[in-house]
Amino acid sequence: MQTNIPALSVEKFCEMHSISRSLFYKAMKEGWAPRTMVVGRRRLISAEAAKEWREKMEETFDQRT
Repeated sequence: MQTNIPALSVEKFCEMHSISRSLFYKAMKEGWAPRTMVVGRRRLISAEAAKEWREKMEETFDQRT
C-alpha cells in the first residue's frame, strides 16, 4: 500500500486497513497497534509506522499458519 500522505488520522488508518476504530483502540490497549504520535489534540499514525504494522501483522499471520 503506497501512500504519499506522511501521516494518517486514526479514522483514515482504520478505513484504509478495513478495521473498526474499536478494534484499533483494543489493539492499543493490548499493545499490538501501530506506533502513534500526538500532534496537538490529534493522534496520528505515520506512513512508516503503518507500513511496519502491516509487516508485523503479516509476519504474525505467517507464523500461525
